[in-house]
Amino acid sequence: MHALDNAGNRERVEAFRRKQLIEHGLLEPAAGQFRRPAERPVTRAHRDEVTVLFGGLTFAHEELIEAGMRGLGYKVKHLPTPTRFDCQTGKEYCNPGQCNPNYFTVGALINFLRRVQEQEGLTASQIAERYAQMTAGSCGPCRFGMYESEYRLALANAGFPDFRVLVFQQGAGLKQIREGSAIEFNVQFFLTFLNALFVADCLNGMACQIRPYEVVPGRTNEVIAECLALCARAMSEKSYDIKPGPLARLCSLFTAGYDAHDAARFLDQIRSDWYVNVLRRCAGLLDEKVEVDYARVKPKVKVIGEFWAMTTEGDGNYRIFEFLEQENAEAIVEPVAGWIDYMLHQAILNRTDRRGLPADMQIRDRYGLRDRLDAWKAHGRIMILLRLAQWMLRHEYDRLRGAMGGFIPRLPVQRHLRNLARPYMNPRAAGGEGHLEVAKTIYYAKKKLSHMLLSVKPFTCMPSTQSDGAQAAVVAHHPEAIFLPVETGAEGEVNAYSRVQMALGEAKMRCKTEFAEALRRGGFSLEQIREYIAEHPDLRRPLQRVPVQEGVVGRAANFVLHVARRMQHDHAWRQRGAGRRLQETVRGEAAG
Repeated sequence: MHALDNAGNRERVEAFRRKQLIEHGLLEPAAGQFRRPAERPVTRAHRDEVTVLFGGLTFAHEELIEAGMRGLGYKVKHLPTPTRFDCQTGKEYCNPGQCNPNYFTVGALINFLRRVQEQEGLTASQIAERYAQMTAGSCGPCRFGMYESEYRLALANAGFPDFRVLVFQQGAGLKQIREGSAIEFNVQFFLTFLNALFVADCLNGMACQIRPYEVVPGRTNEVIAECLALCARAMSEKSYDIKPGPLARLCSLFTAGYDAHDAARFLDQIRSDWYVNVLRRCAGLLDEKVEVDYARVKPKVKVIGEFWAMTTEGDGNYRIFEFLEQENAEAIVEPVAGWIDYMLHQAILNRTDRRGLPADMQIRDRYGLRDRLDAWKAHGRIMILLRLAQWMLRHEYDRLRGAMGGFIPRLPVQRHLRNLARPYMNPRAAGGEGHLEVAKTIYYAKKKLSHMLLSVKPFTCMPSTQSDGAQAAVVAHHPEAIFLPVETGAEGEVNAYSRVQMALGEAKMRCKTEFAEALRRGGFSLEQIREYIAEHPDLRRPLQRVPVQEGVVGRAANFVLHVARRMQHDHAWRQRGAGRRLQETVRGEAAG
C-alpha cells in the first residue's frame, strides 16, 4: 500500500516538475504541427447582417476607406484610434513578446467589442454573428506575419472565441476571391482601397504642411474636415459598373486573370478625373479659407520608421506629429503610397531573381526545354503586370498631388532608394520597411529636403533594429544628417519627448542660420518683407507656388527668397516705397 502511494506521489511530483521546467523555458514541450483553426466564413448571404471592422491607419485613411467600402455595398466601420489603455488590453490577452502595433490594434478591437457588449446588451455569440474583423496578412519574417493568429488567440482569451477574422494578403495580387465570401477581394475592392489611401495621403500631407503656418489656429483642421467630407462622398458615389469597349477587350488578352470588365475599370481609373476634380475643390477651399504666414521659421522634420508607428496618430507613436508642431516644427509625413510602391518594387526584384526557374522547385530534376519556355512566358506576363501596376500607382498619385497644386512631394524612385541603401544594407532583406529607413536617411540628407530625420518604431521591432545598426555607418558618412531613432511603447513618453527636443534644438539652429542667410541674399529686412506680404493677399495663400532653391531646406527661407525676387521686380511697389520714404523725410524735416 505504501509502495503504491509512493509511486503515485512520484508521478505527481514528476508531472509538477515537468510543468515548471516547461513554464520556465528549461524544457521544450513536445512539438506538434500547427494547423490553422477552422473558422465559420462570412458569406455573401450575411453581407447585410455583418459589420466588418478595420483599423490601424490615420483617421483620414479610415474615413475614406469606410466610405468607399459602403459605396461597394459593404457594412463597414473603422475602429477608434488605439490608446494606451488598448495597448494594456492587448498585452493582457496576446502572447508576450509581440510588438506594440499588435498590442494596440488587438486591444482596440477587444475594447470596442466590450463597449458594444455593454451598450447594446449583446452576448459574445451575438457579437460574433454581427461583427467581423478585416486585416492585412503577411508571411514576412517579422512579427507582422503572426498578427492573424494573435488576433484569434487574443479574441478567444477575451471571451470571443467565435469571432471571425477576414484576411487579405499584401502580396497576393488584386484578385483574392473566395467562393461565397462576403468580402470580395477583387479589382473593385482594391481600386477603391488604393484610391482612398492616395486621397487621404494628399489630405494628410497638405494638413501637416499648412497647419504649422496658419494664422488662425485650428482653421486648417476645420477646412480639412470639410474636404474629408467631400472626398468621402466622392468615394461612396464612385461607380465601377463600366461597360468594356474595344480597347478594354484588347487589353484583357494580355493580362491573364483579368477579364474585359477588369480592364475597363483600370482604363477608367487612369482616364477619369473623378478624384482629381474633388481634390481640386479641396485645394480651392484651402486657398479660400486658410491664411498662412510662411515667414515663420520652423525646421522640417521627416518622420520615418516602422510603417504603423510612423503612420498612426495616437498613443502608438506618442502623438509625435502633434508634439512636433507644438515644438514649432513642420512634420513631413510618409505617404502610404510609398509603402505600396516599395512592395511592388520588391515583388519585381524577387521575380527578376527567379526568372527562368520553375514555380515548383521539386520538379527541377525533370525540368525540360518546354518547361523552361513556359516559365519564361509566365515570368514575362507577371513582370508586365507588375510594371504596369507600378506605373499606374505613380501616375495616379502624381495626378492627385497635381490636383492640389503639386504641393505634395513626388514619390522617390524606388530604384534610386535601393542604390542609396546598397552599401549599407542588402535591398533583398525582407521584413518591415527593409532597406527603406537607411535609404530615406541618405535621400533626405543628400537632397537637403529636411533639417532632421526622426525614426519611430515599436520597442524591439526586429527590422527597424537592423536598420538602426546600419544607420551608425550612414550618419558617420553623412554628418550633415540629424538622425534620431525613437522606440515607442506604452510608457517612456517623457523620455522620448526629451530626446526629440534635444535633436530639435540643433535642427532649429540650422534653420535659423539658413533663414538669416536667405534674408541677406534677398537684400531686404524681415520688416520690409512682411510689409510687402501684407499688401499682397496672394502671398498669404497656403497653396501658392514657392520655388525651392538648391541647398535651401526651410520653407521660410525659400519663401523670403521668393518674396525678395518679387519685390526686386515690382517697380510699382518700389516707387510707392520711395514715395513713402520721401514723405517721411519731408515730415521729419518739417517737424525739426
